[in-house]
Amino acid sequence: MVTIIDTVSNKAAGEAAPARPRHPEKAHRPDSPVQRKPDWIRVKAPGSGTYQETLDIVRSNKLVTVCEEAGCPNMGECWSHRHASFMIMGEICTRACAFCNVSTGMPNALDPHEPENTGRAVAQMGLKHVVITSVDRDDLDDGGAQHFAEVIHAIREASPETTIEVLTPDFLRKDGALETVVAAKPDVFNHNLETVPSNYLKVRPGARYFHSIRLLQRVKELDPTMFTKSGIMVGLGEERNEVLQLMDDLRVADVDFLTIGQYLQPTKKHHPVMNFVTPDEFKGYETIAYTKGFLLVSSSPLTRSSHHAGEDFAKLKAARIAKIGH
Repeated sequence: MVTIIDTVSNKAAGEAAPARPRHPEKAHRPDSPVQRKPDWIRVKAPGSGTYQETLDIVRSNKLVTVCEEAGCPNMGECWSHRHASFMIMGEICTRACAFCNVSTGMPNALDPHEPENTGRAVAQMGLKHVVITSVDRDDLDDGGAQHFAEVIHAIREASPETTIEVLTPDFLRKDGALETVVAAKPDVFNHNLETVPSNYLKVRPGARYFHSIRLLQRVKELDPTMFTKSGIMVGLGEERNEVLQLMDDLRVADVDFLTIGQYLQPTKKHHPVMNFVTPDEFKGYETIAYTKGFLLVSSSPLTRSSHHAGEDFAKLKAARIAKIGH
């Protein structure tokens, strides 16, 4: 079943409010029928006791997860293993990407208790590795960079052994923002390209492809020891040679880890799935990416940036040691 125009309540404000459209900018777009998923894209419905425990911890700490807001197909699996990816700075994004199911509009004020609440939730869940992402906050002078840093520091204090991965916006036109996040010393810095450059105007119109490449390159200039990561979706109308060129661009920026997953259309108002990439094609991309020098590649229909992030971090460290000896 597909919802044409989803509505959400103003949960981030902490009070009852009239329902509003999740994607007001998409309300008048023509429908794009949602294609039936192939047999190789199947996930189990959530329902375990551990899943409910994870939900209770998220709710009791008044946190938002990208798992819920983006409608991740792996949510049942991850939450049943008490893994969740936290989405800070609210649940309303200032941008309106054609692929994304996160709500768009004017965000609420930052919650000053969110860093502390996030740290406490990480400790309660006993996470060895945590992923912290956010909505785009173009309304803030630093794009939310200082808030990212405060969340990182709070997690370090509450759960010192937990490794931290950030999945950040592009901080477009926010001088000094990237430096603030890198100075907070996350273990992995992830920023997704999402798609090939020829798709940006229609799929990711608020972003700039080469700015994102440069952001990832700059992370390594600021801290050569920090792992960097980026991901894309396929099935948005890209050509194979464009994906291969994107790999080269990321390697020029010295990115360590590449994820490639299948785009799944959230509603009839979102960008249509142009094609379903087969498991064999995903395997082909993985093989090529390794030949280009990535330390780690995850390429499959259900691959998502945060899926198995903890296990992948261990593999990243092992791959670097095998390559350079430290």
